[in-house]
Amino acid sequence: MASITRRAFARLALASLFALTSAHSLAQASASPIALRIGYQKSSTLITLLKARGSLEKALAPLNVRVTWNEFTSGLPLTEALNVDAVDFSADVADTVPIFAQAAHARFVYVAQEAPSPGAQAIIVRKDSPPKTLADLKGKRIAVTKAAGSHYLLLAALNKAGLAATDVKISYLTPADGRAAFERGSVDAWITWDPYVASVDKNADVRILANGNGLASYQRYYLASRTFADAHPDVVQVVFDQLKEAGEWLRAHPDDAARTLAPVWGLDAATIERANARRSYQVRAVAAQNFGEQQIIADTFYKNGLLPARVETNQAQLWDFAAKRAQTIGG
Repeated sequence: MASITRRAFARLALASLFALTSAHSLAQASASPIALRIGYQKSSTLITLLKARGSLEKALAPLNVRVTWNEFTSGLPLTEALNVDAVDFSADVADTVPIFAQAAHARFVYVAQEAPSPGAQAIIVRKDSPPKTLADLKGKRIAVTKAAGSHYLLLAALNKAGLAATDVKISYLTPADGRAAFERGSVDAWITWDPYVASVDKNADVRILANGNGLASYQRYYLASRTFADAHPDVVQVVFDQLKEAGEWLRAHPDDAARTLAPVWGLDAATIERANARRSYQVRAVAAQNFGEQQIIADTFYKNGLLPARVETNQAQLWDFAAKRAQTIGG
């Protein structure tokens, strides 16, 4: 009887030791937060709102996530950072940008898209300048950001006018440098997106030659590192939900959103509200039927010698929220 008791006691002690060890391991694991490195740019409105309001950190707190923020001048360097594992999640970039990332064989997944906003980018000229039609751009000096949505707008506009890229003189500049070149007269036209368009479109000496209507639908995409999404699907879900809610809040409270963004962007609230009115901010999961223009964009860039090889956009990966995994867009 005593030996049975001793054996039972030994088993109990061993079970208790195992439980304590497991609890200690779990405590150690919970003490190490998940790092979420977010890349964004000035035009990343919804991410900027979440950052300014602290909403994302609060929503991710139950998952023990530590968020860090990294600002980039435009979409191309942002996706390059995603490619080299310098960020885990990319705030919205123009539809053109993931195509360049795919051409570079980056391991990323499309997480979400905003519904089209063709009026949120424009070809800007001086009011008294000669160009009155797209065809009048022939021979003109044009500032545009390489691989941005505005870059495709330029190519689409030239194509509609029967012109080639070689018929104009293109300077690849960041938005800030593009504006400076336009204002000092170093270029004849500046092609950019909001809020940069809204920062100048009410100036008396500025004229909008054309926007994206009928030329480029301008969908913006949110991307994640494939490695991060595979490892942390619950984090991806929370980020998506927060972006969707932020878009709904902005549309319902445009004045409050503008006041929140004003000190961050260094623009007055009226200008920001005008810019935001041209963006849909309707965040949705990426679906194949909403993806058609991507191949047209890719083929346009390839035709103009801007991609090293033809990109098959339906071979990219999108995030399946129901299955919590990536899947090929083309099936």
